[in-house]
Amino acid sequence: MFMDQENTNEAGHRMGFKMQLHKGFKEEYKRRHESLWPELKELLKVTGISEYSIFLDETTYSLFGVMTAKNLKALDDLPNHPVMKKWWNYMKDIMETNDDNSPVSIPLEEVFYLS
Repeated sequence: MFMDQENTNEAGHRMGFKMQLHKGFKEEYKRRHESLWPELKELLKVTGISEYSIFLDETTYSLFGVMTAKNLKALDDLPNHPVMKKWWNYMKDIMETNDDNSPVSIPLEEVFYLS
């Protein structure tokens, strides 16, 4: 999923990606993330994910995520974790998903970075 990312700094590998929220679900998406499950938060942290933000383009309902990951191999193992699968199942009704309920996620190329 993310193994080809080359944008690195001392904190890890920076990556951006795009997902698609269903129209009219902005508040529900925010509500679900404001009450992020403690076990999911812990899973993301132990996987080495930090500096994780998601932005919404309200004109298209496109979601733009950006995060830093210390270990790309561990990140690629996330889809197999039961907590991740449970979260995807919880979110599938408000966003575009794949057959396994994971969000359709399109990697984005970093074209500028200022540290």
